[in-house]
Amino acid sequence: MSKLRIEDVSRTFPPARAGAEPTRALLPVNLSVAENDFITILGPSGCGKSTLLRIVAGLDRASTGRVLLDGKPVTGPGPDRGMVFQSYTLFPWLSVIENIAFGLRERGMPVDQRQKIAQSWCERVGLAGFEHHYPKQLSGGMQQRTAIARVLANDPSIMLLDEPFGALDNQTRALMQETLLGIWERERKTVLFVTHDIEEAIFLASRVIVVSARPGRIKAEVPIDLPYPRHYTIKTEAAFSALKARLTEEIRAEAVIAATAR
Repeated sequence: MSKLRIEDVSRTFPPARAGAEPTRALLPVNLSVAENDFITILGPSGCGKSTLLRIVAGLDRASTGRVLLDGKPVTGPGPDRGMVFQSYTLFPWLSVIENIAFGLRERGMPVDQRQKIAQSWCERVGLAGFEHHYPKQLSGGMQQRTAIARVLANDPSIMLLDEPFGALDNQTRALMQETLLGIWERERKTVLFVTHDIEEAIFLASRVIVVSARPGRIKAEVPIDLPYPRHYTIKTEAAFSALKARLTEEIRAEAVIAATAR
């Protein structure tokens, strides 16, 4: 049985003002995600990919269809889904280790136990030595490492990442991709990752889902037959370049449609 099933999920937003038309963000989407899959969702801006992720997270309601996680319907947010946003969403008054331990504290876990788990994740994401720093004292990449560690400390059934590296410079972004991929290769969590970056989508994923211009629909599913573990030098290989060329054509066509519709 699939880990995650998205069945005929669509989303239409009500009119923004009287006399306006409703906004169709998503046409019915069907998608199955297997245990330990790393799926990237790729599409032009405004195509509904973040809306789909928010529906899976339980932060928004589908207009039609349903989402099943481990065979159970998603009806709202829950600790079985760990969400990482583009903005770091850290508590500025808490230290790194306190931010990571926050969810464990909310669950009532004893102090010693949650400190041990939080410290372990500090080390696993490369934040050893920064446990008692506050978010304002960290770089963007370090803040996002903290946000990822906070999600993983709660041991969710699936990780949902909404363009988590979009605000980072190119070098930091590439390093964070490697960090996340290394964590996934060790932990084998199921991951759904939204991005508009083609190289990022290919480098991370076992399968890339291409979403059309709004209203979004699944235009293509592209398996990424590149072996794990992946080193950053794979981005210069012919197989990677061929995938990038194919996906560039897919996305460019949708970006033209989106630009024309504005």
